[in-house]
Amino acid sequence: MEKNGFVSMVHRKKPKGKPMPEATRKANARKSMVRSKVKHVLAVQKHRMGLFIRTIGMERAKTKIAMANMVYNMQRLVWLNARGAPG
Repeated sequence: MEKNGFVSMVHRKKPKGKPMPEATRKANARKSMVRSKVKHVLAVQKHRMGLFIRTIGMERAKTKIAMANMVYNMQRLVWLNARGAPG
């Protein structure tokens, strides 16, 4: 993973019989924030939008995912504008 520029997003376990080090606790919290934001988007696409990828070929699957992402982003934009959010 490191060779390709990726960073592990796997949580670290607490050492058995010892308190969790502060740095590990903060790193796990940061990873959880990213994970929760990604999972929310995927859950909306799966449940509300009924996204189920069953295609022949990677290009069609990528296109279907890209379209679902665009629809999600448009729905978020409409929702944020309806709330009167700045931007």
